[in-house]
Amino acid sequence: MHEFQLPDMTCGHCAGVVGQTLHLADPACKFQVDLPARKVTVQSDEDRAVLAEALADAGYPPA
Repeated sequence: MHEFQLPDMTCGHCAGVVGQTLHLADPACKFQVDLPARKVTVQSDEDRAVLAEALADAGYPPA
């Protein structure tokens, strides 16, 4: 289980992009977005660094 703080995730569109990005990095992942807290929790066998890099490349670098 990985948890990322995403300060740049501010709206529903942002959350959708984050979800798409995570599924591209690991199609089998499951995630939960907490938009008010600007946080995403990811259940994935993929390495944390790979997920963080994918999020950063999509414009949502983890804090």
